[in-house]
Amino acid sequence: MGNKLAQDFEKIVGKENVFSSEVDRHSYSYDSAVLKSVVPALAVKPTSVEQVGEIVATAYTKGLPITVRGSGTNLSGGTVPDSEDSIVLLTQGLNKIVEINTEDLYAIVEAGVVTANFAREVSAKNLFYPPDPGSQAISTLGGNIAENAGGLRGLKYGVTKDYVMGLEFFDKDGGLVKTGSRTVKCVSGFNLAGLMVASEGTLGVIGRATLKLVPPPKASKAMMAIFKSIDDAASAVAGIIASHILPCTLEIMDSKTINLVEDSENIGLPRDAEAILLIEVDGHPAQVADDAEVVEKQLRKNNATSIVVAKNEAEKTKLWEGRRKALPALARFRPTIVLEDATVPRSKIPDMVRTVNDIAKKYNLFIGTFGHAGDGNLHPSILCDKRDTQEFARVEAAIDELFNRTIEMGGTLSGEHGIGTAKSKWLEKETSKATILFTQNMRKAIDPKGLFNRKKIVSL
Repeated sequence: MGNKLAQDFEKIVGKENVFSSEVDRHSYSYDSAVLKSVVPALAVKPTSVEQVGEIVATAYTKGLPITVRGSGTNLSGGTVPDSEDSIVLLTQGLNKIVEINTEDLYAIVEAGVVTANFAREVSAKNLFYPPDPGSQAISTLGGNIAENAGGLRGLKYGVTKDYVMGLEFFDKDGGLVKTGSRTVKCVSGFNLAGLMVASEGTLGVIGRATLKLVPPPKASKAMMAIFKSIDDAASAVAGIIASHILPCTLEIMDSKTINLVEDSENIGLPRDAEAILLIEVDGHPAQVADDAEVVEKQLRKNNATSIVVAKNEAEKTKLWEGRRKALPALARFRPTIVLEDATVPRSKIPDMVRTVNDIAKKYNLFIGTFGHAGDGNLHPSILCDKRDTQEFARVEAAIDELFNRTIEMGGTLSGEHGIGTAKSKWLEKETSKATILFTQNMRKAIDPKGLFNRKKIVSL
């Protein structure tokens, strides 16, 4: 059965692009979340967008569950196969940047283009693609769209959804659906591109995307503020936003994270700080100067003990290196890292920081906190060992309380990591019963056999 199945897909993509060995199948059984892996029947890698439609049509006719996988960097179970009879559709072979249009400020890309590679190509043409997820060095643009990835610059520039002008994707029959346009305005029919963003592979398979580009900022200024109290750092964030300043980035790291980064990288972060803020303002030079002055005033008002301003590009890069290294440094400390992205209204950041610290004490857990403080999107990272059943039971209880408290504050289960299977059980609590039923009914109409990532977001 397995050989016959592989042969059917080999006719579409060639033998070299169908992976059915035990080692290969295990390689596509998990994502970056702490979830049980599921080994698929096989993985198929199209090398052209047209092949995607053929793969989907073949799988759907045979009743095979379909999970789409870019680089597998997602953190909520989105690329974990639904069952052992699933096929995993790999997008890495769809890696062409079709067009970068410098006159109309858009680009057309295939789903498997790596985010950082695309950003570099755009920058070489003196344009700017702002979304910058932490996994950008390996994440793919199709995956970014499917999860509505955010990043450090989300506070000022928005997230992936704000840059999707149009999509080409394939429905259950392998039909090519086109939505959106290369124009700034487009209301030709339903906003299907908006529906596909954050759909986590549950409604169809993305082949190409048309993405908005913007002019790069003319100037920027980066700084690091050091605090003896994480409450002061959180209050400074709220003060900056209340002053109507939108920095390009406004990131926080607590003392646990700072010291683990220093242990790992030795880049000169202040070990005695309870928290640091990493801030960058950009725009016209005069605006940058004005905004930086207001930011520094708020930092001092909220008891920053020191403010280090980068004098050149090299110093700015060094400042941001510490933030980029936060997740890998934390991940190396214990066998298991549970990385969350509970997000609250920005004014609630001080309350959220206190909540995380209270939960860490209550459940006797090591939680390092970093993240996008400026848009309320923190990443409390629980470091533990999943093999220790007693400890992991405390972790699960802590996560449950964290999400309940987040929702009470008017926040959301996920700012940028998605729902997948990891957070689906809490979704009704944030939304409503009718929301869940509406989503299920919509999915059933689009995917009557329930084969597109059927257990994700709301299970079919």
